[in-house]
Amino acid sequence: MRQLSLVIAILLLSPIGHVVAKDPTAPLLKEEQARIGSNQQAQKRVDQVHKKTGEMLSDFQNKLKVVDGLKVYNALLARQLENQQVSIETLKTTISNATVIERQIVPLLIRMLDGLETFIALDIPFVLAEREQRVVKLKALMERADLTVAEKTRRVFEAYQIENDFGRTVEAYKGKLNLDDKSFDVDFLRIGRIALMYRSAGNDRFGYWDNSKRQWTETTESNYRRNIDKGLKIARQETAPELFAVPVPPAREAL
Repeated sequence: MRQLSLVIAILLLSPIGHVVAKDPTAPLLKEEQARIGSNQQAQKRVDQVHKKTGEMLSDFQNKLKVVDGLKVYNALLARQLENQQVSIETLKTTISNATVIERQIVPLLIRMLDGLETFIALDIPFVLAEREQRVVKLKALMERADLTVAEKTRRVFEAYQIENDFGRTVEAYKGKLNLDDKSFDVDFLRIGRIALMYRSAGNDRFGYWDNSKRQWTETTESNYRRNIDKGLKIARQETAPELFAVPVPPAREAL
C-alpha cells in the first residue's frame, strides 16, 4: 500500500499531471471576450455615428423648413416691391396732375368769389356789410402764400355754405336804415331769402325790401305791421312758431 500511495503522489506531482489539470478552452474564452469587447466598442461607435447622423438629418430638415419659409417670404416681398413700385408710379402721376389741377383751381376760386360778390349785390340786402366783408377777406386770402390751395378751397366753399344756409333760416337783428335821407334804428326781420322787413325802434314805421325795384317800401297796412311784430318775436324765440303773412312782391314773368 505504501508503494501504491507513493506512485500516486509521484504521478500527481509530475508534469504529466500538470498538463492534464490545465483548461485548454481558456485562450478561446479570452479571445472571445476580447472580440465581444471589440464588438461592443464598435457598436458604441455605430450608435454615436447613428445619433450624430440623426441630429444632422434633423438639423438639415429644420434648415430646409427655414429655407422654404424664406422662399415664401422673399416671394411676398417681391410682390410687395412690385406693388410699391406701381404705387410710386401712380403717386408720381398724381403729383404731376395735382400740379396742373392746382394751377387751375386758384383761378376757379377767384371766379367763384366774383360770382359770390355779384350774387350778394343782387340779393336782398340783409347783413350786407358782413357778407361783403367776407368776400373781401377771401379775395385777400387768395394772394397769401402761407395757405395751401386746399385751405383756400375750404374757405371759399364755407362762404358758399353760409350763403346757402341763409335761405333756410329766420333771423331778427338790429341795424340802421337810411330812408328818405334819414338814418334811424330799426329791427330787421329776414325770412330766408323770401322777405326782408323792418320795424323802426319807435314802432312807428314798418316796411319791406322790394328786390324787383331794389328799394325799401313802407307799408301802413295794420295786418302787415301786426305780422312783422309777430315774426320778430318768433325769430327771437319769444313766442311759439306759427304761420303769419309777410309782404312779398309778386313774381315777374320769365323772359
